[in-house]
Amino acid sequence: EEELISPSVELVSIQKADKSVDLKIAVKAKIEKKMRKMYGLKVNVFQVTDSAEQELGSVITDRNGLAVFTIKPEQVTTNAEGMLHFKAVLGPVKKMESTEGEVTVKRALLTITPVKEDSLYSVQVKLVDLATGEETPVPQAVLGIFVKRSFNPLKIGEITTDESGEGSAEIANTLPGDAKGNITLLARLDENETYGNLEAAVVQQWGVPVSDKIEDQPRALWSSHPPLWMLITFIILMLAVWGHYIVIVYELFRL
Repeated sequence: EEELISPSVELVSIQKADKSVDLKIAVKAKIEKKMRKMYGLKVNVFQVTDSAEQELGSVITDRNGLAVFTIKPEQVTTNAEGMLHFKAVLGPVKKMESTEGEVTVKRALLTITPVKEDSLYSVQVKLVDLATGEETPVPQAVLGIFVKRSFNPLKIGEITTDESGEGSAEIANTLPGDAKGNITLLARLDENETYGNLEAAVVQQWGVPVSDKIEDQPRALWSSHPPLWMLITFIILMLAVWGHYIVIVYELFRL
């Protein structure tokens, strides 16, 4: 009997500031003693409550075996204990076993507020527990402050919340932004045992404007257009070297 492939489904939840939830799904499988990223597979997403399992939709994994499913705020439901419970199920696929991944986290909310005083920039963050239906501050939580970049966010600070669940961090005014100087600031709680991952973002015109236009760069040693003095020197040297070869060949023919 042919052995079936046994994939694994990893599920990570990210609670957003607008009270929506992003589910990041990763599907992998060990094939021929190597871990492979499984692409083009359909994964069904369910929300589990005290009474039933509700199917929210499905998503297809990309070339890296990854997929993101966004749950709208009005779709998010907690159980009696204020917990969020999600399940990602990989349906029956030819030559592959059916498998699933689950994640359970406590409902919480992270917000970020920009503050400008004279020429000083800062952000005020707040983390609250929503499990009881009311906002309860979460103290002593370590939050990272990031600025969004083309690939991975750049960490620029760290905050530990106080008894009111709040904290603040200064933002440098030398960060490069887009053509208008806009930068996207992120506050994140990563891999917390109780709340999982939370994220809040805000866009502010606090950066140094960086042009996004494609322009011809000046001649430089590291560019494809070297300085003229170097180009002229190179041509003279090559003419001198090859000139000697031509003279030698000419003299040989005369002999």
